[in-house]
Amino acid sequence: MTPVSTNIKIDPKLKEQSQELFESLGLTLSAAVNMFLRQAVREQAIPFRVGSPLPNDETVEAIKEVKRMKADPASARPIPMSIR
Repeated sequence: MTPVSTNIKIDPKLKEQSQELFESLGLTLSAAVNMFLRQAVREQAIPFRVGSPLPNDETVEAIKEVKRMKADPASARPIPMSIR
């Protein structure tokens, strides 16, 4: 099948950064876009998570600790003097 050209608008800095990344991986921008499109068609979805990043385990534990401290202020551990 003969490839066709498609025009898309991309922020110039993003294009430059993308080209550098893909070149380091041995790909052209065109090849990378084709990979994305093929994967999207194969999965019938955007092939990566779209949304806010999930907090890591340490952050989740910190959130739980704050909730515990709010519910029971007496259970809060004192902050060491070296941190203050």
